[in-house]
Amino acid sequence: MSTILLIIIYAAFIGLGLPDSLFGTAWPAIYTDFHLPIAYGSFVSVTVSCGTIISSLMSTRLIKRFGTSKVAAFSTMLTAVALLGFAFAPNIWFMVLLAVPLGIGAGSIDVGLNNYVALHYSATVMSFLHCFYGIGVSISPYILSLVISGEGGWRRGYQIAATIQMGITVLMFVTLPVWKKAHPESMTEEAEKMKVLSLKEALSRPGVRSIAAFSLPPALSNASAAGGAVLFWWNTGV
Repeated sequence: MSTILLIIIYAAFIGLGLPDSLFGTAWPAIYTDFHLPIAYGSFVSVTVSCGTIISSLMSTRLIKRFGTSKVAAFSTMLTAVALLGFAFAPNIWFMVLLAVPLGIGAGSIDVGLNNYVALHYSATVMSFLHCFYGIGVSISPYILSLVISGEGGWRRGYQIAATIQMGITVLMFVTLPVWKKAHPESMTEEAEKMKVLSLKEALSRPGVRSIAAFSLPPALSNASAAGGAVLFWWNTGV
């Protein structure tokens, strides 16, 4: 059962990666269709990031109350609905609205499954978990490249990504009983021992501030570099 659960978690992390590279890849086509300045894409990106941060801070309370399995399944459903909404968005402001559940869902999946794997599996498994996130990040731009020049354009790419995410959502809900069978004792202990820290208490822990300070610059530079690369390729026709 532990191995089956691990496959489910890996599938969830593929789904976590799907939206993360899709918007940046599709943005040159989106702002052209909507007749917008290039900079307007930051409204969506920042909203997703804010939703992710907020849900990350709230995830401990949710996991303690509902359990990792239910939080991960519901959060995956949120991202699937948001992706489907992006496919039919009439304007950029509708996308900004949908970015809220997309960010909230992504943050809860990330925190919940990372914590679960850290508690119940080895460091090697944790490394592979993030490899599967990379698979999701790689798949969505490839899917978009296959359909963006067709009749559906970038919207078709979002429809396909939403369909994949819906499939992962169904898998997560159908396999909810597997979580209890895989680690029955540890799930009870996890809920009993979990302590919810405030932001102030978390930042007072040794090393937390240093990690946060060192993580922010690479995150910002990676996002800027990725967006710039996509725009360069789009405008030069590479």
